[in-house]
Amino acid sequence: MKIDIVGGGPGGLFLSYLVKKRFPAWTVRVFEQNDADATYGWGVVFSDVALKFLEEADRAFFKRFTAEHVRSDHMEVVHRGVHVPIDGHSFSRVSRIALLKFLHAECRAADVELLFNTRVDDVTALHGADLVVVSDGVNSRSRSQLADVFKPSFVQRRNKFAWYGTAQLISAVSLIFRATQHGVFIAHSYQYSAGKSTFLIETDPQTWQRAGFDQMSDEQSRALCGRIFADDLGGHPLLSNKSSWFEAVTVKNEKWHDGNIVLLGDALRSVHFSLGSGTRMAMEDAIALCNGLVLHQKDLGAVFDYFETTRRPVSDRFQDAAAKSLDWYENVADQMHLEPIDFAYSYMRRTGRVTHDDLRQRAPGFARQYELIHGEPVS
Repeated sequence: MKIDIVGGGPGGLFLSYLVKKRFPAWTVRVFEQNDADATYGWGVVFSDVALKFLEEADRAFFKRFTAEHVRSDHMEVVHRGVHVPIDGHSFSRVSRIALLKFLHAECRAADVELLFNTRVDDVTALHGADLVVVSDGVNSRSRSQLADVFKPSFVQRRNKFAWYGTAQLISAVSLIFRATQHGVFIAHSYQYSAGKSTFLIETDPQTWQRAGFDQMSDEQSRALCGRIFADDLGGHPLLSNKSSWFEAVTVKNEKWHDGNIVLLGDALRSVHFSLGSGTRMAMEDAIALCNGLVLHQKDLGAVFDYFETTRRPVSDRFQDAAAKSLDWYENVADQMHLEPIDFAYSYMRRTGRVTHDDLRQRAPGFARQYELIHGEPVS
């Protein structure tokens, strides 16, 4: 069997590795429009809960995958300058370029053909492939080409984001909220390597405009954001890597496959970082699609049915929770009057899926702090 994968992100690379490991005689090619060393963004973070899927799928790969990751055993919510630790949350972090380099090496060892600087302008022209996997990201060119078939829908969220890095080492996965004369700014931050941290900044469009970001250069934007979060950056400047301001877009597709073509990862559905990692979802897609191939091999109809039956309910639940999380962030000004513990509690329960009993189990220390103030609430 011959499989062509359009897009060399984590989902497409992991799928190619899994398939070649199970079916070494099959031909698997990955087409990536960028250079092997190209990357945008800074780090990728996985919770231990999120990584369970990987350990269960391939324990040896999991050990290699996490060997060089930066570990953290808690997260923090910073409100009014008070650091509120949330226990029971372990994370594994790595730079995006290190993640891709690792996957490149795993794929080459499995004899996957990696074609960099190779842009696929017409996915239907891949006639020699038995299966074509479209995994070229949230702005998928291939999905757009076949929009009449897949029927994608897009929901534009309103908040503004800029994805910066910093040499300030922020050991805990931290959410920092700062009230300013212009409005509220939020930083999503975490250390992902020995010398760097991600520092993604978020604000609502009115605050963004009042602060004058619409009139600023990249350098001016970084300088102002650095001043807003000066207490957290410890004198380190923010670093840019094509860090233009952007808005989040939620992508869904009515159809997931057509003929011998199937969507995967962000091309299939976007998952906002306020709730979880799109990288995780793409890699879970890869596992499900590979499992479908193991069960049904060349019967693509059965493969796709297995993939969609397995992944669509999970995808829908995740996107629903992510939408509620985004709502909380977009209306965070309404929560800023809360005391730090209450504010963090509101954050932890923002999706409506986490009960107080859940917090007692997952974060007993934090739950006890809340109970000392308010008693034992009915979840």
